[in-house]
Amino acid sequence: MKTGWAMYFKMIKFCMPVFCFQTQDATLAEWMADGMQFTAPVMSYVYQEDEDKDDMTILATWENAKQQEARQKAIAEQNAARTEVTPGKDESLENKVAVENSPWHKRAEVNRDKLLDFDYLMKTYYRVDRTTTINATEFNPQELLAKDLRVNMTQPGPVVLIYHTHSQEGFADSDGTDATSVMALGERLASLLQNSYGIPTLHHIGKYDVEGRDYAYANAQPEIQRVLAENPTIQVVIDLHRDGVGDDVHLVTDIDGKPTAKVMFFNGLSRTTSTGPIDYLQNPNLNDNLATSLQMQIAAAELYPGFTRPVFLKGYRYNMHLCPKAMLIEVGAQTNTFQEVYNAMDPLANIISYVLLNEQ
Repeated sequence: MKTGWAMYFKMIKFCMPVFCFQTQDATLAEWMADGMQFTAPVMSYVYQEDEDKDDMTILATWENAKQQEARQKAIAEQNAARTEVTPGKDESLENKVAVENSPWHKRAEVNRDKLLDFDYLMKTYYRVDRTTTINATEFNPQELLAKDLRVNMTQPGPVVLIYHTHSQEGFADSDGTDATSVMALGERLASLLQNSYGIPTLHHIGKYDVEGRDYAYANAQPEIQRVLAENPTIQVVIDLHRDGVGDDVHLVTDIDGKPTAKVMFFNGLSRTTSTGPIDYLQNPNLNDNLATSLQMQIAAAELYPGFTRPVFLKGYRYNMHLCPKAMLIEVGAQTNTFQEVYNAMDPLANIISYVLLNEQ
């Protein structure tokens, strides 16, 4: 099948799966990949956790085509559900000043009742990769939204850890140095969390993909475990990446007059469509991981509508088992400028602090 028709078929399969159900035989590559999951599951994990993001490229292309209409509809629904509150006569001037000086300002309201509907939540805020599945039994919105994600900062030491499984990821105008790569974004995010929001943050600058990406997650795991053991106060772990998309896809929005790269929260479910749960990739922290990304996504929808892409759910684990409040965050893509992704660190820090400091 030629490339153009292949992408066309994938887009139809993604948007209207009913027309594609069991209508096409697996390609040789797909047959071999499925076979590898049964005959050599460890090698399947090593390569598929670092595989090229063909499906995510299609997803991003589809998002660009549909996003404006969907966002406008969502914002209209949110605004319709907003309840006007008139301050009581006994509200003090000090309270009014405190609200005005708060670093968190909602620009939209999310209908919390609708979030309890699994189907609505998945359709509105999530995209599920073909490699995995999830259902309402495994994903309980009410339980996930109710989880208290506040951090404890009573003990000295870092509370948030930022690192990069793929340290070599750069952007459209990067010069090949750390100063214009994803590493610089980690430094900026750490500075904002610590200096602007008072959350002690450690930026780990280990590099695990210099010789290649194939074993980056396996390389990173023991080092991140060591950092966590040496810093028992760490309660949040962020693996900061940038996405890979088609050359004609530009993931950008406007926030306060600045061109700002969009971000995406990402979860691995340790489960594939073809084999079910992956026993050698168990994640006892999966429920907390899902709660963290969900609450971050909803906070983003209220604080910065249009800033985040749908949360992406995929089949493997991505070292998210290392911490209950573990996040994998994709900032923009290779088609974004460095300034666009750098601009994204301010709203991202605002969202993260909003959830971790329980300002919801």
